[in-house]
Amino acid sequence: MNRIHVAAAVIRSTDGLVLIAKRALDKHQGGLWEFPGGKVEAGETVETALARELHEELGITVTKARPLIQVRHDYPDKQVLLDVWDVLAFSGEPHGAEGQPLAWVEPADLPGYNFPAANRPIVAAARLPDRYLITPDGLSPQQLLNGLALALDTGVRLIQLRAPSLSLLDYRALATDVMELCVGRAQLMLKGPLEWVGEFPAAGWHLTAEQLRQHAGRGRPVPVGQWLAASCHDAAELDMASTIGVDFITLSPVLRTTTHPEVPPLGWPRAAELLLGFNQPAYLLGGLGPAELEKALHAGGQGVAAIRAFWPG
Repeated sequence: MNRIHVAAAVIRSTDGLVLIAKRALDKHQGGLWEFPGGKVEAGETVETALARELHEELGITVTKARPLIQVRHDYPDKQVLLDVWDVLAFSGEPHGAEGQPLAWVEPADLPGYNFPAANRPIVAAARLPDRYLITPDGLSPQQLLNGLALALDTGVRLIQLRAPSLSLLDYRALATDVMELCVGRAQLMLKGPLEWVGEFPAAGWHLTAEQLRQHAGRGRPVPVGQWLAASCHDAAELDMASTIGVDFITLSPVLRTTTHPEVPPLGWPRAAELLLGFNQPAYLLGGLGPAELEKALHAGGQGVAAIRAFWPG
């Protein structure tokens, strides 16, 4: 069975809403919501197909777009490759040129809509930013709070509270304070014993590679609707992350780092190769910063995760 190559778009308004369309009842997966787009024809680039489809379906002209995620999915009756791009600017007023209903939706509300199964990773990618801040170790709780307040002011929207030097008791208290700091401004991801998950329902959980291996084969360790991420370093860990149903991962180290100079880096070609068959959003980590963002996107990543490059001061 040939895999059908589809160009799809997460179209964003200037005020941050995302445009979705309802599929016609007589189409495959009819009656469900989708991200607009269509089939890539022979000889077309993805960018060309996307521009053509959005002009035909919505009457808009794309003026700024970048890769977001690729999703491979097998339905009982067809196989698809969704090549999804983030459309950040366009001209024209979107309308259902083929009679399809449209809706502008807050990204946080996307999980409440019924999408085809292949679109589920796109829903996660549409809700996630392109920067993932990981807090530096060795700082006091007050230093971390002060730094995070500054980071939030710069627009950081996804934060991993990593502080391995703190005792579990101090980390737990700090997590409560950081949670309050992030309300309405950023998604907080915690690291620690999974027994704490119920105490922080608004936080997500970022599994260490060790926790990932411990839970492989046991199913998702946090409730659906609560963000779940994992640290991955090779193909085996990516497979485990897929199996337990993570929402996103970090893949590292892409480049050699000063904190772990003894760890061989993956390099850009290997990182891109690993992500080629991975269907969830992935942040590339290790020796990277804002300057490598475009390279990370074109390697198949959601964006860049970093400690020092995103830490203020």
